[in-house]
Amino acid sequence: MRNSGFRYTGFRYSGFKVIKEALTGHKGWKPVWRTPEPKKEYDIIIIGGGGHGLATAHYLASRYNITNVAVLEKGWIGGGNVGRNTTIIRSNYLHPENQPFYELSMKLWEGLEQDLNYNAMVSQRGVLNLSHSDSQNDAYVRRGNSMIMSGADAQLLDQEGVRELYPFLDFDNARFPIKGGLLQKRGGTVRHDAVAWGYARGADSRGVDIIQNCEVTGFLIKDGKCTGVKTNKGDIGAKKVASCVAGSSSRVMSQAGMNLPIESHVLQAFVSEGLKPIIDGVITFGAGHFYISQSDKGGLVFGGDLDMYNSYAQRGNLPVVEDVCEIGMAILPAIGRAKLLRNWGGVMDMSMDGSPFIDRTHIKGLYFNGGWCYGGFKATPASGFCYAHLLATDTPHEVAKGFRLDRFQTGNVIDENGRGAQPNTH
Repeated sequence: MRNSGFRYTGFRYSGFKVIKEALTGHKGWKPVWRTPEPKKEYDIIIIGGGGHGLATAHYLASRYNITNVAVLEKGWIGGGNVGRNTTIIRSNYLHPENQPFYELSMKLWEGLEQDLNYNAMVSQRGVLNLSHSDSQNDAYVRRGNSMIMSGADAQLLDQEGVRELYPFLDFDNARFPIKGGLLQKRGGTVRHDAVAWGYARGADSRGVDIIQNCEVTGFLIKDGKCTGVKTNKGDIGAKKVASCVAGSSSRVMSQAGMNLPIESHVLQAFVSEGLKPIIDGVITFGAGHFYISQSDKGGLVFGGDLDMYNSYAQRGNLPVVEDVCEIGMAILPAIGRAKLLRNWGGVMDMSMDGSPFIDRTHIKGLYFNGGWCYGGFKATPASGFCYAHLLATDTPHEVAKGFRLDRFQTGNVIDENGRGAQPNTH
């Protein structure tokens, strides 16, 4: 499965090259990745060309030198959840199964642009979780300590500390007064499209085939072993098949006879008209579900709760638009004067305990990555890194050992929010 003679063939971006192309009419740029036809067989097939699938392919090639790999995407690169989110990255979790994993992801984010030789616009502008009660402050102390124990950064702020950062918030709101907050300065945002393009370029330049408009319609399974997939471009053989399709996980894995402990829900995101800079970092509401930042173009980018029904459609309903905007005005009344420019929806695969899966299935040669709930985008580097480790070594990565498919049978659930077995509440 290893190709020790493979040499990096992609061109490298540099300031010198940008200047040269500007002076010569930009005639020397090449496509960021190839458009190959699928081969008869691969060592590993990755189903899903989103952030997690592309990251897995990149780390398989760059860390394990496994390059006979195909990424099969039913649509186009960047058309799924990787391009339909609010771009936030953070590692402010509590449980020991989650916090080290997301801290690994944060460290990979910090070195991503050097690793990929691609500008992903990583902006560590800080993430602030607001608190609205004394008990919530106590909970933030516990979570902050857990973060620090994993090597992350955490800073507990009182009301005056929050006021210094964002004096325009509604501190004396009758229902949701702002008491303080938990700040992670290393958190922030990353340009989501650039993440997809960068990982695609990194994988392709090392020999991985990225095949778009190639929908998987079934699995080739014989005697309990998966030997490939059926697609609209014909059957493709593989020694290992790795599913990584986010909100479509249930539909894809049902073709292998599997019933997953997840549900698919719609999560909407929104952007306002362009405004002058007012929000330097990321702010999240502690008494409900609302998160907001400001893009480089000046638009306020924000989101909230799921649409509380099962769906595979990349769109949402108006009641959630109203709910999200009302929650935003509870902490930032001035948002009521901004015009909503557009909204979009991503399909979330919500697990029963709010935590993901990176594991082998009971079918030999078939692997599963999914159930990311709200954490999919921020997990992209670590998800790909740990999935590549599993595929290359057949052993779980140290920080992903708890993300097992059988954890509900064994009682080892990872219920970060303490909401029980209700996917739409996570």
